Amino acid sequence: MSFNPNASLDPSQVQDTRGSGSVGRGLAVGGGGLGLVLLLVYVLLGGNIGDLGGTTGAPGVQYGDQPNTTTLDTCRTGVDANQREDCRILAFVNSVQAYWKDEFARHGAQYEPTDTVLFSTQTDTGCGVASTQVGPFYCPNDRLVYLDLGFFDELRTRLGANGGSLAQGYVIAHEYGHHVQDLLGDLSGSSGARGATGQSVRTELQADCYAGVWANHAASTGFLQPLTKAQIADALDAAAAVGDDRIQAETQGQVTPETWTHGSSAQRVHWFTVGYDGGNPDGCDTFNSSI
Repeated sequence: MSFNPNASLDPSQVQDTRGSGSVGRGLAVGGGGLGLVLLLVYVLLGGNIGDLGGTTGAPGVQYGDQPNTTTLDTCRTGVDANQREDCRILAFVNSVQAYWKDEFARHGAQYEPTDTVLFSTQTDTGCGVASTQVGPFYCPNDRLVYLDLGFFDELRTRLGANGGSLAQGYVIAHEYGHHVQDLLGDLSGSSGARGATGQSVRTELQADCYAGVWANHAASTGFLQPLTKAQIADALDAAAAVGDDRIQAETQGQVTPETWTHGSSAQRVHWFTVGYDGGNPDGCDTFNSSI
């Protein structure tokens, strides 16, 4: 990934809790125990771990109020983002939020920034105790994005994506798409309605579309160089890798659309492309469109 070497990074937008140890009681999963990949299917890129049943936070923990380590304080410019993975994630967060700040302002509204929490092994969240296996997600209860960097290895080795840095940018932008939905009131009532055309799938596809919109404007935020076709291909490949149909076919040998929560590979690629080609969030109305 080529970040603008002159870009100034803002470490305050990422809380780095890696190495701070496990917190809470561990992830409680109802319904008979899901394996790693099936758990990823449900929570991957935006699911609410609290919806899995029986998951509660540890009492007395102030979610998201954990102090940064000094690690990210050394992420100062785009040069650092080009050299280090955690600085790269920080730069993506900065870029995505810079875009949405400008987009909200363009409509006379104020964007409310939120942090990404980097963790390792396990952490407590407003949506329950999350472990590495959960994958990245946005928690509407505390309005924070949670990410274990080890997920990107899982994306390649277990889910078959090619990787590439814009695949990481896609994941970050998708999660912040959920934050935007939350700010606009579009997350209310989105959980529980599964199926290929259900509310959950429509919510996830809109977040994919919002990720594409950000990609269209990424260079204009000042943090990234203009994106290449190869980089966009990496993002599309990551979107396809986390399609419900592809994961179900690989893990259970059959595809059951009635259980989908995130959409098929084709749907996810399509809606990222809609956002990228159009560059307009107004074109991301998956709730009133044929998906």
